[in-house]
Formats: sequence, C-alpha cells, structure tokens
Amino acid sequence: MTPAKEIASLLPSLAALKRLLAHFNDRGMVIGGVAASLWGKPRLTADVDAVLLLSIEDLPRLMETAAKVGLIPRLTDAEDFARRRRVLLLRHQESGIDVDISLGILPFEVEAVERSVIRKVGRLAIRLPTPEDLIIFKAVAHRPQDLLDIQAIINAHPKLDRERIKHWVQDFAQALEMSELWNDIADWL
Repeated sequence: MTPAKEIASLLPSLAALKRLLAHFNDRGMVIGGVAASLWGKPRLTADVDAVLLLSIEDLPRLMETAAKVGLIPRLTDAEDFARRRRVLLLRHQESGIDVDISLGILPFEVEAVERSVIRKVGRLAIRLPTPEDLIIFKAVAHRPQDLLDIQAIINAHPKLDRERIKHWVQDFAQALEMSELWNDIADWL
C-alpha cells in the first residue's frame, strides 16, 4: 500500500490542520504516525500530530482559528490543559479524527520547523520534518512504536545525516537523564 492509502482517512483532518498552520505563517508541521508513514514504512495511525511554534499567550487565538477550520477542543478545559502540558487536544469535527498540536519552543523544535519540507499526499501538500528530525522526535518520545518507526525510516533513507541525529538525541538524553534515548538507537545508525 502506498503511504497515501494508509492515511487516506486522515486527509480531511490533515487539510484542516494545513489551513490552521497557514494562519500561523506555516510555523508548524505534521509529525507522529503520519510523518512516519510517509518517511518510513506505511502504517495505520488513528490521529494526526503536529508541532506549532507558538507562545502560550497565543492559545486563545489558536483555539478560535482552529474552530474556524473545523478543529474543536476534545476537553472542556482544553486551554488550561494546553497551558500546563503545551499540547492542545483537538478533534476534527467532520471526521472525528483527533488532532494533537504540541506548542513548540525548544531550539530543536524551532530548527526542525525551519528545516521542514513539503510532501504531497494525493492532492494535499503537507509540511513534514526531515527524516533526521523525525527520528529525533521519535527517539525522544521513545515508545515501542516510535522505535519501530525509527528503524523503518533508517531503512528507507540510507544517506541520513547521522551526526545531526546523534548530536540532538544525545543532547536530549543528557538533559532528560535518559541515556537509553541514544543507546537504544545508536547501533541502527
């Protein structure tokens, strides 16, 4: 199956997210399972994840704009939750697909958005992290599915900038005091 077929059910929610990101000067991108399917091995994913470079102070405007494109809060206290966790939990009203938007602020997130690339999915062009930056995001998340996604991305992209990945993953491993972030993927690179 092509990646577009794997995520076809997500296209309406991706289109809404794309419209939302455009309102914020495209200072965001799709990450998570959708990006992993497009850069690595196609797999099923039930939601859409994104990162958006945005201040907590802009949350009211983000929520208002999200509603205009059909993305509504999943929680009654969505703004308060987002202020505490830096993640706005939305749902695409038409399709019922969950859309999670992380509010990026870290230097790596800023750099990853600046380096992001456009990838076509059917007739929709979406912004994605580079394969290297997606590996870094996934290494930090570090769930079993993330590790599988990392292996698939590495297999699909033999000419990765391994030094970039090593630099950022080791930085996160040190900051979080979690050496396994790097140790668990080092041999694959």
